[in-house]
Amino acid sequence: MHRIGVVGVSYRHASAAQVARFAIPRAELVARLPSLRAALQGAEILYLATCNRVEVAYVLPAGPAVDLRAQVFSALTGTAPGNGEAAATLRAWTGEAAIEHLLLVACGLDSAQAGEQEIYLQLRAAWQAAREAQVIGPLLERIVSEALAMARHAHGLQSHHAPSLADLACERVLAHSGRRADAIALIGVSPMTRRCAARLKDRGVSLLVVNRSVDAAQRLAEESGGSALGLDVFCDSPPACSALVCASAASEPVLDDAALQRLAVHAPLIVDFGLPPNVDPEAARQAGIERIGMDDLVRAAREDRVTHLLRLAPVRAAVDERLARLRSELAARAIGPQLAQLRDTFERIAVSEVERLFKGELQELDSQQRARLTGWATALAHRLAHLPLSGLRAAAEHSSAEATEAFFREARLRRNMADRDAKNE
Repeated sequence: MHRIGVVGVSYRHASAAQVARFAIPRAELVARLPSLRAALQGAEILYLATCNRVEVAYVLPAGPAVDLRAQVFSALTGTAPGNGEAAATLRAWTGEAAIEHLLLVACGLDSAQAGEQEIYLQLRAAWQAAREAQVIGPLLERIVSEALAMARHAHGLQSHHAPSLADLACERVLAHSGRRADAIALIGVSPMTRRCAARLKDRGVSLLVVNRSVDAAQRLAEESGGSALGLDVFCDSPPACSALVCASAASEPVLDDAALQRLAVHAPLIVDFGLPPNVDPEAARQAGIERIGMDDLVRAAREDRVTHLLRLAPVRAAVDERLARLRSELAARAIGPQLAQLRDTFERIAVSEVERLFKGELQELDSQQRARLTGWATALAHRLAHLPLSGLRAAAEHSSAEATEAFFREARLRRNMADRDAKNE
């Protein structure tokens, strides 16, 4: 547990523009993850990006996790941080705090809209990308798998409809559209646009799904009872739309100045989930189009955050329980090889002592008697080893890695002394 760390930036302390600074374009993600791993001392890594957070989880090859904010800053932005800039811009967690943070993120408890479930799909996609790039290892695999399982459990604990920033977007576009019959356009196929499609379909709204890949747009349009259009066609000749919800993974604005000018005649509202923005705020202002960005949505979500967190108290309790089990499991796993070595030491000492007796007082025993006595000594050694091994497993949950390592160093010293004494006799 002590080898894991997380470094990230989110809506909690940064604007959408500041978060976007650390985002890797989706098309470049798998290609860039190996270099990110190299920058973090060859650690196992997982890169997670959503519409309001970018985080890197890592497990170092050896030793306790250290603060890698400066390295993450450089790797993601391509520039070295100024004096104190990485610490001021990024947040860091290590050890148990890092695992707790990942569990809270997976369950939506750290989301701007507390309890939202889209983060589960985003975390799973991040996991798949890390596997594809071959930058994740067994320990981080175990922790991410546990976080996803915790999220599924949390979804079952929620007694009613889980909120989402997409729900806020739907409320805003419905209020703006009023009685207009024009369609609402969904730009991009993502968890956010899928959520909006489901909510707006229930309200009987006409939907237009727009995407670079028309096939992907068509599939979502079929699910939501809407129509589909390619992005290029939409930009060249946009149909009348009362509102647009943009959630594309593009690294640049998907609607240029000319497209916005064409849309402006229909006076639509734009809700932009893009990171970086799918619609440049200044370009929207110049076109006379109202745009709601991530910063606006986060501010609106914060008004009801405390209410949602109180409702999610059972989920928070389940996270604490899962964290306690993980603490025990990972602590035992970390010292597993040393525990096995200690047990072998007990057995080796017992067998050595029996062999010494066979050369002296018990040399008259035949081979069958010697085998029975050796077996008895081995079983006794295992029973005697059980007490310190059990105690060490329990202590490992609450003590530092340095403390357990000090114990094993001393145990190896005692073993060497015992071996030397046995040879001298």
